Amino acid sequence: MDIMQVADAGAAALVVEMAKSTWGTARDAVARFFGRGSGEAEGADEVVEQELRLIDEVRRQLLEGQGQEGLERRLRGQLTIQLAARLLKRPEAAEALQELIDQVAAAEGGPQARTSVHHNTNSQVVIASGAINAGGGIHYRSPESGR
Repeated sequence: MDIMQVADAGAAALVVEMAKSTWGTARDAVARFFGRGSGEAEGADEVVEQELRLIDEVRRQLLEGQGQEGLERRLRGQLTIQLAARLLKRPEAAEALQELIDQVAAAEGGPQARTSVHHNTNSQVVIASGAINAGGGIHYRSPESGR
């Protein structure tokens, strides 16, 4: 398991959920991820509450700063670090994080990507939702040349 990859996917899912009115449900999943009531050492619930306060602060920043360039990317980076730190301490928490990622993906109609292509003259862009085997190469012809 690549901790940073899972944490980044989790951060992306959280940023999506934070802007929705259903945030309460996602926040409950976040609490499970951080281990509320997990029977950890004394004071664990306080650590979970501290982590949730950090998450709530990120959400507040996101909602107040909507439209600010780069805000979503910066907040996603913060969340990735926070989630990765937790996964390093509790690798078994990856299951709860994956559950949240799957929940968001299902609500959004499956995994989605946003792609922006600029200044793309005389080149091509390939977007796929799965693996691409280009063993034979990728050959591109403009629509006009195929007539």
